[in-house]
Amino acid sequence: MQSITTVVFDVGRVLVQWDLRRLFVKLIDDPAELEWFVTNVVTPEWHFQHDAGRPLVEMTAELAAQYPQYAGQIEAYRTRFNETIPGPIPGSYEIVEELAARGVPLFAITNFGAEFWEGFRPTQPIFDHFGDIIVSGIEKMVKPDAAIYQLALERFGLAPGEAIFIDDSLPNVVAARENGFVGHHFTDAAVLRSELVALGLL
Repeated sequence: MQSITTVVFDVGRVLVQWDLRRLFVKLIDDPAELEWFVTNVVTPEWHFQHDAGRPLVEMTAELAAQYPQYAGQIEAYRTRFNETIPGPIPGSYEIVEELAARGVPLFAITNFGAEFWEGFRPTQPIFDHFGDIIVSGIEKMVKPDAAIYQLALERFGLAPGEAIFIDDSLPNVVAARENGFVGHHFTDAAVLRSELVALGLL
């Protein structure tokens, strides 16, 4: 069996928290209206268009035309995206630091919009430990499409079975397993730590 030498992380909801409400609770006072807004206007599904490479200014202009009463909030999403990321997932950054201290090669594959990544990455020195990060919005390919995993193997210089890929989305993990990675479906840092210890990586 191929020895696992390398760890490849997802970013959102594995390393950092992400919640649309964390921004819009500051902009919409009524809790019921807030829930309606994040269910019908600025939604994860709408956001994922940017992850796939669609320009943010095009998306927000289109949505503001559809919901002109929320034009200000929609524009705030474009300019204040980092406020939807309140901080790290408890315990995850510590795992990254420990892996890096042990010299384990670290990489990431993230569904993340290019413009949002440009604003977010400089705020997080934890990513200095990573040899390379594949960002869906830059590559214009997204998980769980096979192409993004194949690109990762090539870019990261990995043989099939050499890396464990960690993601909170089960479809993304399944696709990774079908495309050359050992997969870990992330639920919390403690469970991940136990698996990494069992693999001899921690």
